[in-house]
Amino acid sequence: MWKAKIVVTYKPGILDPEAKTIQHALGNLGYRHIQAVEAGRYFEVQFDKTLNKEDAESLTKEICDKILSNPVIQKYRYELKEVDE
Repeated sequence: MWKAKIVVTYKPGILDPEAKTIQHALGNLGYRHIQAVEAGRYFEVQFDKTLNKEDAESLTKEICDKILSNPVIQKYRYELKEVDE
């Protein structure tokens, strides 16, 4: 059985208002050495045992491109691991 761990973030140059708010709040709390903050979303998708690694990888990419991210302004990365039932 395969599990995909997926992180979706904004592409470079795209405004990330949540990250900017967090960075500003950190500065207000005295954390002056924070140069940048990047916020994102994290997903775990577990596939049933009928899929092989290649099919799980293909489905992960399709799900990320069609549902979990907006490819115009976001990027994603994932890690695919084999897990026990």
